[in-house]
Amino acid sequence: MIFSLQGIVQELTPTYAVINVNGVGYYVGISLMTSQRLTLNKETFLFIQQIIREDAHLLFGFHTRLEKEMFNLLISVNGVGAVSALILLSTLSLEEIASAILSGNGAVIQKAKGIGAKTAERIIVDLKDKVQKFGNTEGNISSFENNKVKEESLSALEVLGIPKRTSEKIADRILKQIPEITIEELVKQILKNI
Repeated sequence: MIFSLQGIVQELTPTYAVINVNGVGYYVGISLMTSQRLTLNKETFLFIQQIIREDAHLLFGFHTRLEKEMFNLLISVNGVGAVSALILLSTLSLEEIASAILSGNGAVIQKAKGIGAKTAERIIVDLKDKVQKFGNTEGNISSFENNKVKEESLSALEVLGIPKRTSEKIADRILKQIPEITIEELVKQILKNI
């Protein structure tokens, strides 16, 4: 299973890229969000979701791990294929998708071409409990990454025997002051402040 690709962007369109990895070109389906972060003839790193069907081996690439997670959640819904999921990720930001699901707003999800009322309803019902971590952000990608850093830091601290409730408030305070903090640094800072 291909997990990620690192190589030169050989071809780039709004819907796919060809990533040249040591002379082998991989055709990768991408969203507009990822397309805007790539530059032709420059090196890139993409998280990959490989889908194997009887008639094809398909690769889908994502600039962030969170976009890949949202893609996988979307394709887990009956009636949502990989292309529909990419169109949805190209039409709405991760925050918009999450907040539409959490608030039960099918009309927002239907803005994506090819997603009708029934599919939008199914997405809301199936994913309502699974998109919490995407929804409580202040509207930018870095706050998503903050959530990931926070989650992993709190998990590490729990392993060390520190209750989540104790470290969560400190983590929130530190992330407000230093949004770009790494997991390791956040763990150290929380330990200093307990």
